[in-house]
Amino acid sequence: MGPREFYETLSSTQDRALTLAREGAPEGTRVVARRQTRGRGRLARSWESPEGGLYCSILLPRPSEHPGLLPLTVGARLASALRDVYSVPLALKWPNDLLVREPDRPPRKLSGILTDEVASPTLGRAVVAGVGVNVRLDRGSLPSPLSESVAALEEFVSPPPELEDVEALVVAAALGAAHWLSSEEGARRARDLCRELLYGVGRPVTVDGRPAGTIEALGEEGELLLATSTDRVAIWAGDVRVEEAR
Repeated sequence: MGPREFYETLSSTQDRALTLAREGAPEGTRVVARRQTRGRGRLARSWESPEGGLYCSILLPRPSEHPGLLPLTVGARLASALRDVYSVPLALKWPNDLLVREPDRPPRKLSGILTDEVASPTLGRAVVAGVGVNVRLDRGSLPSPLSESVAALEEFVSPPPELEDVEALVVAAALGAAHWLSSEEGARRARDLCRELLYGVGRPVTVDGRPAGTIEALGEEGELLLATSTDRVAIWAGDVRVEEAR
């Protein structure tokens, strides 16, 4: 495991970790903050980062094969660990969110994952995996629509877990994902776990705001496979929204 940088407040753990990667930091280097002032998510979105959450970015080697599976595998391994340790009912929403699934309630986001790739003097190509997990949550600090759509570990664990304990699970999930994808057998295990946890199978989705089909499966390289009225299409990127059951 590489070195650890810790900050009470930081603009972005992801940006700091990318700088370290460019400077040649080793695999497993991680940047952790208790609060971010300019956290970011996919598609140039901001990431709300109030105190009480874990914000962690980890340097990983880019898999030479199946790189598209890496963010999904990080998420799937983390979902599996949180389920095993804290009994949280989680699903993996393509491509990067962990959703809490409860009876008679819409799914709520517990964690998000962002990956960035960068040239590295030590790793050749490095991937920085940024992971945010809601551990404790002051809903009053969040915008009104967002406060109803997110979940926190404190709702399922009493007393709430320590941030350091959640960090250990995040780091193990990220490093374990990279290790899995270093072999074909590991990649098979990654696909199996991602498919087991994939959210929304059989439900219609929109991609970038347009109806696109019904989720059918996860492809071999991490693409989302949709069934349409006439064909099967593969989605590699975009804003995918699942139509919830009524």
